[in-house]
Amino acid sequence: MTSQQKFLHVAGWGTCSFYKKAVKVISSVAILFPTRVKVIEHCFASRAEYRDWLIDGGFRDKVSDTRAPSHTSSPFVWTSDSWSRSPNADLVTNFVGGHDDTIQYMRDFCSPADDSSSEVATMIPDGYDPKHNYDYDLIVIGGGSGGLAASKEAVAKGASKVAVLDFVKPSPAGSTWGLGGTCVNVGCIPKKLMHNAALINESIHADAGAFGLKNIVGGEHVWETMRENIQNYIRSLNFKYRVNLRENSVNYLNKLAKFKDAHTIEATNKNGETEELTAARFLVAVGGRPSVLGCEGGELAISSDDIFSLDKSPGKTLCIGASYISLECAGFLAGLGLDVTVAVRSILLRGFDRECADMIGDHMKKHGKVQFREKVTPKKLEKVAEDKIEVTFSDDTKDVFDTVMVAIGRVADTEKLGLENVGIKTNEKNGKIPTKFEQTSCPNIYAIGDVMEGCPELTPVAIQAGSFLARRLFGGSKEPMDYKNICTTVFTPIEYGTIGYSEEEAKTTFDEKNIDVYHKFFTPLEWALSDSRSLSSAFTKVIVDKMNNNKVLGMHFLGPSAGEVMQGYGTAMKKGITIQDLQDTVGIHPTSAEEIVTLSVTKSSGKDAAAGGC
Repeated sequence: MTSQQKFLHVAGWGTCSFYKKAVKVISSVAILFPTRVKVIEHCFASRAEYRDWLIDGGFRDKVSDTRAPSHTSSPFVWTSDSWSRSPNADLVTNFVGGHDDTIQYMRDFCSPADDSSSEVATMIPDGYDPKHNYDYDLIVIGGGSGGLAASKEAVAKGASKVAVLDFVKPSPAGSTWGLGGTCVNVGCIPKKLMHNAALINESIHADAGAFGLKNIVGGEHVWETMRENIQNYIRSLNFKYRVNLRENSVNYLNKLAKFKDAHTIEATNKNGETEELTAARFLVAVGGRPSVLGCEGGELAISSDDIFSLDKSPGKTLCIGASYISLECAGFLAGLGLDVTVAVRSILLRGFDRECADMIGDHMKKHGKVQFREKVTPKKLEKVAEDKIEVTFSDDTKDVFDTVMVAIGRVADTEKLGLENVGIKTNEKNGKIPTKFEQTSCPNIYAIGDVMEGCPELTPVAIQAGSFLARRLFGGSKEPMDYKNICTTVFTPIEYGTIGYSEEEAKTTFDEKNIDVYHKFFTPLEWALSDSRSLSSAFTKVIVDKMNNNKVLGMHFLGPSAGEVMQGYGTAMKKGITIQDLQDTVGIHPTSAEEIVTLSVTKSSGKDAAAGGC
């Protein structure tokens, strides 16, 4: 299945166990891939009513698939590219089949990719002619990681006239930044550096004495020094990106773009001056911005667009939301010695493995000095004495904070892009653009990165997607971007690296009886001498499909340097690694990463999963 959103229709009668299982499996996958899979149920009250519709009513005979007319059982499953609650044979784009076919269809959707894949990106011709009379071969709208990578690759593959338009609209709190997008300026880079500052601080206080470093004194953290050094580093990256564009013959324009038609944009500079620019092709790579807080006084809250450039320490801070952004920020602020509270509406890290998410919460409560206020949301924010903010929660309790930071999700920055002028409809909820092989409904306009439906919101994904697209547009390549099995790491106080299925998703998708989970609790060697750290456990688990040669479906690691540990396993997952492959690999000793290749205890065995010594 491609990155285009698919609507899976499941028809059957309500008491049919095969119908109910098919609905359950597709619904579970839809939770994992909400922007790529939607399930639409067509539930009939009885077997007779179902057969009246399917057979006597002739629905199956109208489906253009040779298998459909012979299908008589429940369920009857098909896909469409548009939403319709009413069964309509004209909207059927692919007949999936019955229960067994549906399970296999979803298994193929979720299975790790391997080197035998021969999928090619078949795109709609966009009318490109190298002898066109437009100003540019390609205009990239958005100067983030994906847009920059695509622009440079386009030139490398033969495009002679390429431009990048980048214009940062200030956040509601007034923050702005330079070329490079969210990751560089207000995301991954400053986040990882502040996370590292917290790790250093924790090491000084928790570890130094145990390792004989008695004369090290952990002084007070100076926010202003850290902020200045990080911002100076970011500015150096902004400058390098501009130089790099120039060296690669890409024209950089600090202007805001709005489509007038399929080949024309209006570009506005910071002084409000406008000009029209034309291009044979456009690439939308504008990324996303944080969702705002909708309660009374919500404008008093800042977001992750603001936290990294605050002039002074945020002091006592409330982080609203249980997303990875909220927990990462709460973690490094607490690690720097600040009083931090997290307001959680429901569960931590929705969409991640529940066992691992809960372990992160427990670790932060016990060791990160983070307070959690669970099952509450802010009802009102109000300025009080000395520029502090009083927060009234949904349970009518109140507390006063120096800073309130909201991290409740992100929306694509497409509202004022003029997409309605070129017939491109966006997701009403998040503003994202539907695509197929990164191509929108307007064939010469493409989209990549966080702005695209079905794309993991990760910088390396945008970079690779942009590069692959440029190679197809200007280099003759047919290779599509592979969005399956992408490694990611959450930089909470105990880091969490993951790839593939969570345990819950695997059991629902492949049936619990077909799943086994290898797991282990262990103490990283670098924690062993510190009294406070030795009370904590790191953890890893590998989820396998017993019905498919114990193929690995998911890998999870909680512990030091989780990102460094997990990266290499991304390649292994794409090659279809099995648990035996892992167990046959010689580990590097003594490291935390070797705990993954020495896994031997399964949850089903009931044996103790605590690791012993070497």
